[in-house]
Amino acid sequence: MSAGSSRFNLIDEAWIPVRKLDGGRVELGIRDTLLQAKDIAVIEDPSPLVTASLHRFLLAVLYRALEGPTDIDQAKELFKAGLPLQKICAYLEGWRDRFWLFDDKKPFFQIPDFEPKVWRAWTVLAAEHNADNAKVLFDHVDVTHPEAVSPAAAARWLLATQTFSVSAGKSELSHTGTAPSATAAMVLPLGRHLEDTLLMNLVPQNRVLIPGDLPVWERNPETVADLKTGAKRGIAGYADRYTWRTRSIRLSGEDDGSVSKLAFASGVENVTKDHIDPMLGYRIDDKNGKLSIQFRDRGLWRDFDSLLPDDTNLAPEVIGHAMALTRFDHARFPRSVIVLGQSNNKAKIEFWRLERFALPEALLGDRTIRSEIHQLLADAETCQQALWRACKCFARDLLSRGEREPDGKDISRFVEQMLVSAMYWSTLETAFHDVLRQYTIDADPDVIRHGWLKTVRKTLRDAWHRHAASVSTSDAWAIRALVRAEVHVNKQVGALNKEIQQYETHPQIQEEPA
Repeated sequence: MSAGSSRFNLIDEAWIPVRKLDGGRVELGIRDTLLQAKDIAVIEDPSPLVTASLHRFLLAVLYRALEGPTDIDQAKELFKAGLPLQKICAYLEGWRDRFWLFDDKKPFFQIPDFEPKVWRAWTVLAAEHNADNAKVLFDHVDVTHPEAVSPAAAARWLLATQTFSVSAGKSELSHTGTAPSATAAMVLPLGRHLEDTLLMNLVPQNRVLIPGDLPVWERNPETVADLKTGAKRGIAGYADRYTWRTRSIRLSGEDDGSVSKLAFASGVENVTKDHIDPMLGYRIDDKNGKLSIQFRDRGLWRDFDSLLPDDTNLAPEVIGHAMALTRFDHARFPRSVIVLGQSNNKAKIEFWRLERFALPEALLGDRTIRSEIHQLLADAETCQQALWRACKCFARDLLSRGEREPDGKDISRFVEQMLVSAMYWSTLETAFHDVLRQYTIDADPDVIRHGWLKTVRKTLRDAWHRHAASVSTSDAWAIRALVRAEVHVNKQVGALNKEIQQYETHPQIQEEPA
């Protein structure tokens, strides 16, 4: 790239992947994405991390362009009238010189005077590809001679890196920690088109914060000297949070605009630890206080109740905001919600994930359904514990083969390799998604739980019967262990039978003549 040139302006160039309402897939610039938002179904990238980052970036643009919303009344007016396109265009034109991906003075989201000791491969931007200190199975990119990527791809991964980087680790500037919400599960209610989605996630913030809530492109880039001393500051607001400079990056553009290498080091430390992210759900930990909901090895559906509002105010604010906007316009209620993010072990990324759920329509009703859904999930957990006791009993008796008491670790390892629990949870996951769709405004919660308990009972029985079938042709030791273990399953089925019977007899009592 020639010196002094400015290239690839993110306002105009095609780099945001979207799926139109007619099913067509295209890439658009910032302006066209926002102007055509009513014709776009979703932002859709193969990487959940990129998808989440693009939404947060566009929301930051809207917070600044609209100078709000600052309260629910302003948010409702926006939702009714739609995005003010002229205002958005005027804002983008006013800051056009800050959206050049390649620029000598102020390249977008980069440190212009950062000359690293070692230029690194572009793969350091993408968790899906090999970095020079972390390897990804089935990825064959040679980090010493990587092929160049398009500026559009570099821009998308630039945002994802700033949003999801964990612990700076190897860095020649300083050492800063994890991005403000890098390890949390991010929640996005989806509207009938992208405009509704953006407005549902544009949670109002106090008007006093608006003037100082500057996104990265409205700030002067930190100097290398500042970054070497460990630059740090507090979060000013949502736009600031959604565009936090977690890493110091400078792309090295080739003559054709592609990117093969870059400068990469630590960024700005976040010293505000209690700032609420509207896309996150929280829980109270006895030792550490309020903590964000994170992905675990098990599916997030088993913690789904944590996403639903109640008087604890721990649910993601975006869900409550979507409810407030659509309470009197049910046709625009978000029919689904996606949860995106990654799981990490310190600086090591374990996995990244996107999960989609139906959002229960009953949220628009008068009652709080969080406790009802929590009860359904508790039913499933209780039965799984009975299944676990049965598996443990089976493993112990099979391993003992006489009077020897097997080691507890051996029992645990044996249980872990049994497929019973995996079959149980995978079957219930599908059933749980069906249950969420049953939660209409007029739905009877007793009918839903009655059906759920019968599903849990059948799933428990089926999972155990499959295990029994797998050992039915084994030796006498296995058959005896199976019979003894089955007691735990039968006991739990008996408890379920009693509870199910209560739901079945109650309507009959109601119908008896006085």
